[in-house]
Amino acid sequence: MAVKAVLFDFDGTVADTAPDLGHALNRQRLARNQSLLPIELIRTVASAGARGLLELGFDLKPNDADYPAMREEFLSFYTERICQDTCLFPGIPELLEQLDNQAIPWGIVTNKPARFTQPLTHLLGLHHRAHCVISGDDTGYTKPHPEPLLAACRQIKVMPDHCIYLGDDIRDVQASLAAGVKPIVALYGYLGRGDPPETWGASELIDHPRDLLRYI
Repeated sequence: MAVKAVLFDFDGTVADTAPDLGHALNRQRLARNQSLLPIELIRTVASAGARGLLELGFDLKPNDADYPAMREEFLSFYTERICQDTCLFPGIPELLEQLDNQAIPWGIVTNKPARFTQPLTHLLGLHHRAHCVISGDDTGYTKPHPEPLLAACRQIKVMPDHCIYLGDDIRDVQASLAAGVKPIVALYGYLGRGDPPETWGASELIDHPRDLLRYI
């Protein structure tokens, strides 16, 4: 397969957003006289966003009566501190520069809502370089549905079987396989608390962003 484009998940793959997501969660816990959760624990579910973090912090699920209000509070706190400690993962700047130098288009496909994705990609200096940024509310579907990845392929005008998608969650692999895109797992990412990534269905797993260049 000739790789003509690279697509990336955002949280846990391109950017380490867990510190600011965790700050919002711990702010909620402090307001309720609960102890702070360590960042190491928060990282394991950060890719699942508010849903995963509220379950971790308060054992809340979307069908619980308190969930909507807690979710809105969490998102409000996160908005106030969206890029205080968030940063690109080590090796990502060099990887993106190499892709730019090789004229290989790249983009971001995330379940994160656009109201967070757009300011973050601007603040991190990515928005003007990415050939597409598909957020979780752009297509009417979120991963593991394939449509966000298919929308990205259409936008950058590359067939799915000539794209690879790097992500750190089982939903990234499921969406890739459904879309006909080659999945690669970022073992340096958050990875979740479920089945080990070796069982997700991706044949390629990498330990560092630079390892992606082996597949270009």
